[in-house]
Amino acid sequence: MKGSGQKLSIFALGGVNEIGKNMYVVQYGKDIVVIDCGSKFPDESLLGIDLIIPDISYLMQNRDKVRALIITHGHEDHIGGLPYVLKQMNMPVYGTRLTLGLIEAKLREARLLGQTKLIPIDSDSRLELGSITAAFFKTNHSIPDCLGIAFETPEGTVVHTGDFKFDLTPVNEQYADIHKMADIGKNGVLALLSESTNAERPGFTPSERNVGEHILEAFRKARQKIFFSTFASNVHRLQQVIDAAAATRRKIALLGRGMENVVAIAAELGYIRIPEGMMVKPEEVNGLPPGRIAVLCTGSQGEPMSALSRLAGSMHRQVAILPGDTVILSATPIPGNERSVARMVDNLYRLGAEVIYGSGTVTGMHVSGHASQEELKLMLTLMKPKYFIPIHGEFRMLHLHGRLAETVGVDPGHIFIVGNGDVVDIENGTAVQARKVQAGNTLVDGWGIGDVGSIVLRDRKHLSEDGMLVVVVTLSRTEGQIVSGPDIISRGFVYVRESESLLEEANRLVAETIARLQAENVYQWSALKIGVKDVLGRYLYESTGRKPVILPIIMEI
Repeated sequence: MKGSGQKLSIFALGGVNEIGKNMYVVQYGKDIVVIDCGSKFPDESLLGIDLIIPDISYLMQNRDKVRALIITHGHEDHIGGLPYVLKQMNMPVYGTRLTLGLIEAKLREARLLGQTKLIPIDSDSRLELGSITAAFFKTNHSIPDCLGIAFETPEGTVVHTGDFKFDLTPVNEQYADIHKMADIGKNGVLALLSESTNAERPGFTPSERNVGEHILEAFRKARQKIFFSTFASNVHRLQQVIDAAAATRRKIALLGRGMENVVAIAAELGYIRIPEGMMVKPEEVNGLPPGRIAVLCTGSQGEPMSALSRLAGSMHRQVAILPGDTVILSATPIPGNERSVARMVDNLYRLGAEVIYGSGTVTGMHVSGHASQEELKLMLTLMKPKYFIPIHGEFRMLHLHGRLAETVGVDPGHIFIVGNGDVVDIENGTAVQARKVQAGNTLVDGWGIGDVGSIVLRDRKHLSEDGMLVVVVTLSRTEGQIVSGPDIISRGFVYVRESESLLEEANRLVAETIARLQAENVYQWSALKIGVKDVLGRYLYESTGRKPVILPIIMEI
């Protein structure tokens, strides 16, 4: 209760000042509830990194206080980090049926399914989590079974919207709980955390139902094979493709592991309806009439190893895109992926395909799953929060969302534009942001979680730019003289056959440097290696203008 000396703390470990790897924390006293556990893909500067997940150091240090991890919906930027985080720290996971179905597939692959407690919830659930009670309300998004959360705490109610838009004609007829949202607002909301992805877009986000009409029209016009690429987790879009295929008497084949997994899970749980006999295997595609087949595939973002990228490069073993086939990209490129998508589209045109791509507002093949400005204002109006914390967006999006909040009456002094780790503390009804907790990126490389840091990335960048030179020298154990070598191996630095004089001089300098150091009674391997690197580095830079990574290897026999 208020006045107990305990305070309410709200902060993000991921998902503010960025798109992706969402993770938020609501804490009252000794009770912590975590919302979402996402991942995001690395940019070109993070060489060799597979995935980025939130830094959970704070949760690890307070693991005895963590009561639950609640997942708002099943998109990768909200569940993608689960296998990696749960390996480090086990906690009960709450989610809707579809969300848990997608999570189960991930945990089964990571061999964590039997160790993790998965608890189903719906919009009528109430969870008693120590001093925090969680209640839920339905929202619309581009995947079914999405929830917003209302946390009842001794300080007041904190609302987390999850990802949402207000779709008044949803294709699955799961309507948003607008009346419940209004009731929550009527009872008083202390703080609102609302997503900001489309805070730059005016107006309302169109209904998903509009896309289905354009998909059906494209299917009717196509004369040969259709290749349809979208996010695998966009279950509504997948159903619209299946419906269009049924209306035009086409069979459907699935390409891409992610697509196969989502369709299997969604169909098993009843979220996708597939007519009997419609599905065919990829190897059967070439044996069917071209006008009677549609291929659902991953790769709308131009990912190098995705099914559509391999098709565009004529590298798929089972299926080929032929002149006259239709390729539909039903997604807007995520910022940073534009070049990859453009290269893929060029390759598709080279194959003679008819390509429908670009902005969804132009092609009609995509609508966003996120609220635009008028819907963001509607959420603010329904909730009427005392304090507002925009989340899920880059800084400009958070800033613009804050301005929208001002236009509907939120006190500018009660709006907190924060970064990951910035804590908003609320005590006796007064909020301040004056402290931070550790937050940031944990890099996943293969099976390694967080073992690749700035030094390793610096070395990778160095290797990628200037290559590597390995110098191998064998010394006599008794006399200390060079027995064989120096032998120089170049990788990514110079082509050996065209640089013989450069490498011969490098060999001479290495031998001369070792002899000089030994004459000065320097025999420690570390000192010899440093001497070789210094001399060789100066010579190579003067000769080529490059600074390769130099690895001296000294052996004794």
